[in-house]
Amino acid sequence: MTTLIDRIGKTDKEDAAPVRGAARHPEKRHRPDSPVLRKPDWIRVKAPTSQGYAETRAIVKEHKLATVCEEAGCPNIGECWTKKHATFMILGEICTRACAFCNVRTGLPEGLDADEPRRVGEAVARMGLAHVVITSVDRDDLPDGGAQHFVETIQAIRAAAPATSIEILTPDFLRKPGALETVIDAAPDVFNHNIETVPRLYLSIRPGARYYHSLRLLEQVKARDPKQFTKSGLMVGLGETRDEVMQVMDDMRSAGIDFITIGQYLQPTPKHAPVARFVDPEEFAGYAAIARAKGFLMVAASPLTRSSYHADADFAQLRAARAQSLAAA
Repeated sequence: MTTLIDRIGKTDKEDAAPVRGAARHPEKRHRPDSPVLRKPDWIRVKAPTSQGYAETRAIVKEHKLATVCEEAGCPNIGECWTKKHATFMILGEICTRACAFCNVRTGLPEGLDADEPRRVGEAVARMGLAHVVITSVDRDDLPDGGAQHFVETIQAIRAAAPATSIEILTPDFLRKPGALETVIDAAPDVFNHNIETVPRLYLSIRPGARYYHSLRLLEQVKARDPKQFTKSGLMVGLGETRDEVMQVMDDMRSAGIDFITIGQYLQPTPKHAPVARFVDPEEFAGYAAIARAKGFLMVAASPLTRSSYHADADFAQLRAARAQSLAAA
């Protein structure tokens, strides 16, 4: 069942903070706090201070755009923005889902910003991106879940920056007939949709979604357009077992997914799902080796791995891996 939350206050674009005392996660307000574990040394990052970071932030603000880097509190924002790599978040800044792991605001969103695709295209061109990742909030309130807005954004990027490859990270378009096909037919270079966690934890971690629906979505992308790369991500440290992670890998390969990312879950606030444990780098290396053995074209697995982390370099490797695979066939 999809969770919809009452409307919260509008956003002050200057500091990306809710105004008028609006709660960022009103649905979590009455939940008991869970202790936020101290991060181990291998997961810590420095606060961003570089000139490149400041320049990227200025471009984002000038074009009045949202980024998942900021909204989700990504630990890699300093490194990525220093290189002028930002993941733009379209369809507004308020999500209609209430996932237990996510720090994006929840509530009932405002109407669509029809000019947003143009501004995204201009920002991509201004930043000179070779590869861009476009994601979004869930928009269960829209008849197509925001599918046409994705298409318009892809078209605007191609008009403004035709040499830029495009990766999209979409919601699941649950109960939105025809929406998925609309986005597939816009022909992004990479179609990403995150599985997020193992099936057993869906009810507590991702209650508005369905595990097998997400798998089927990615299978349908590959069936409709085999040229598109498919990609999906998994968080660990939420209480999953090693065997469950192995099963998710097998399910992904059965769905024809090309690229898997595996990263450490980090608890945004005491009201979010707690971290069950911090997975050490050696265990991530083990997961990466197993995933490669299972046949994924591309694997990224480390404590700081996120869906769009190093996406530009990974896309180049992904294309090279496909070319090598076809040559060997």
